[in-house]
Amino acid sequence: MDRTGTIVDVPGVKVGHAHDEDALTGCTVILTEQGATAGVDVRGSAPGTRETDVLAPMNLVTQVHAVCLTGGSAFGLDAAGGVMKFLEERGCGLDTGFGVVPIVPAAALFDLPVGNSRIRPDREMGYQAALTASREAVKEGNVGAGCGVSVGKLGGFDRAMKSGLGSASRILPDGLVVGAVVAVNAVGEVRDPVTNEVLAGVRDDEGKIKDILSCMTAASFTPIPAGSNTTIAVVASNANLTKVQTAKVAQMSHNGLARTIYPVHTMYDGDTVFALATGGINANVDLIGMLSADVLAEAIVRAIRAARGAGGLPSHRDLRK
Repeated sequence: MDRTGTIVDVPGVKVGHAHDEDALTGCTVILTEQGATAGVDVRGSAPGTRETDVLAPMNLVTQVHAVCLTGGSAFGLDAAGGVMKFLEERGCGLDTGFGVVPIVPAAALFDLPVGNSRIRPDREMGYQAALTASREAVKEGNVGAGCGVSVGKLGGFDRAMKSGLGSASRILPDGLVVGAVVAVNAVGEVRDPVTNEVLAGVRDDEGKIKDILSCMTAASFTPIPAGSNTTIAVVASNANLTKVQTAKVAQMSHNGLARTIYPVHTMYDGDTVFALATGGINANVDLIGMLSADVLAEAIVRAIRAARGAGGLPSHRDLRK
């Protein structure tokens, strides 16, 4: 089983990034121009999303043509409009008989404390991200939706650490491919599920990572604003799945977040996972869900390890030095 790739190993999937390195914000587009069966599962209590209702199993539309992961909080959801424009120009979308309507669900994360909070992803940035989408290995770290993300904010933003965007995949001998891409912007810390090492989290007065439970139980603990975090992700496979099954895969994929982020799905996070199935291989939905959780956990670890310090926040790399 090959474990070295990224989500673009899944047939029919392209990924593109666009970002502003000075403002420290950006967006990432996962293109499925030929359409992909899609589902979504929202676990965090402060989500910022667009077109997620259409993915409910009882609703009409079964295929999406892209998913947009964006910074900029709710403002950044405008980036999805640029992705729609890109797809419409190429005739990709739901044929209504009066033109095509691209189906582009989106999820936003809160990165306003990092960089320039007045600059957010917009339609132009979304268009550029779609324009650059390719089958090349996904760039990781401070790119796209991972440009301004951070983790470990339970001790206040001044004690947080820089995070990033990561991706991973599994390729099975029978041709089944499962992949994930994620922008990690959690209020909690991130742990390596293999070693249980805390890779990034709340820093103490000396800049070392401190126990996050002590932050929450301290008398001085002040809850941070709701919605000021959120980890957003897409998992994908080339399995033949129904809309109900992709929703189940999205649900099971949250196990990848639970293995790596502590605490997760809090009142301050809007954690959202989309699942895509491009088709071609018959596979058990439980197998797809299990592997999706595995690759998502790996992608989260890769996001932390690939991140570079920015916006006054150190990264895992900086602390390792």
